[in-house]
Amino acid sequence: MSLGETDVVVIGAGVIGLAIAAGLARAGREVVVLEAEDRIGIQTSSRNSEVIHAGLYYPTDSLKHRLCVEGRRRLYPYLESRGIAHRRCGKLVVATSPEEEARVEAVLAQAQANDVEGVSRLTGAQARALEPALNCSFAILSAQTGIMDSHGLMLALQGEVEDHGGFIAFNTAVAALRVTPHGFQVETGSGRLDCRILINAAGLQAPTLAAAMEGYDGPTRRQWLAKGSYFGCAGAPAFTRLIYPAPVNGGLGVHLTLDLGGRMRFGPDVEWLATDDPGGIDYGVDPQRAEGFYAAIRRYWPALPDAALTADYSGCRPKLSAPGEPAADFVLDGPEVHGHPGLVHVLGIESPGLTSCLALADSVRDMVRE
Repeated sequence: MSLGETDVVVIGAGVIGLAIAAGLARAGREVVVLEAEDRIGIQTSSRNSEVIHAGLYYPTDSLKHRLCVEGRRRLYPYLESRGIAHRRCGKLVVATSPEEEARVEAVLAQAQANDVEGVSRLTGAQARALEPALNCSFAILSAQTGIMDSHGLMLALQGEVEDHGGFIAFNTAVAALRVTPHGFQVETGSGRLDCRILINAAGLQAPTLAAAMEGYDGPTRRQWLAKGSYFGCAGAPAFTRLIYPAPVNGGLGVHLTLDLGGRMRFGPDVEWLATDDPGGIDYGVDPQRAEGFYAAIRRYWPALPDAALTADYSGCRPKLSAPGEPAADFVLDGPEVHGHPGLVHVLGIESPGLTSCLALADSVRDMVRE
């Protein structure tokens, strides 16, 4: 059954899909967002640290670097103007051993190459003057790092979509995609929807949808899944800033973040999954993983009490690089890559995707501009 035609279909109502849909709706496009779940952002977008990243870590001129820095500079005013809870609390990236010192020095050099403002090197004594509970030999202070209410952001973006005439169809899974002579066709359980612009922002499912698209002869991307578990911490917060250790393979180490109420939480760790099927992810947190958390946290917070950690939640990173490989960049496969005007596959959007969402949305809008 035909459901008719629309100008734009965006697949996925996570923060990336919503930001893209809002940007296209503001530009005067007729937008329909298709979401398999019954509400916005319940997978990757709501299973993260809610950190506003400064842009320290990413290779210079990569999409992660450019979109993170631009996105962060735009995100703070956006949050402020819409009354979305956030705090520019800053963070310390800390070294506790000679090996970690080399890795943290590399982060500092990368931040300087990336022209990230508000970054300074602190001695161990200077870092402890800011955070007396901290153990480190030296640290980097990132003054522009913050925390935010990610659900509040997604609600604001949903409101923009709807205020500009867009529509979000929940409980609407995509069964098939195809290229047509006049654009694209999307098959759902309810019928077929034709469009001139198609944005695949389906998160963990995006590579599978791209690879299965009929009539699409562009590149396909393999995805690996890296689960990350978080643990909460009982008691009063011991820190006022976020604390990050030296980066590790696959992630940024077991770091300490704060929620907007001041509660401490730790994670995520990195657990490479044997499956590449998002439907096979178990988001439960194994309490026994806390043993490894205690050892990692006590390197920078020796006073962490016994039995203070409680299993909290988990998320899954959609990675385009295998274990042991250098971290892959974001991928925006648009018309210049595959030759299909109006089509963009948005792939591998892990951290700093939340920070980057507004800038990434503008990049996608420009890729489909007629």
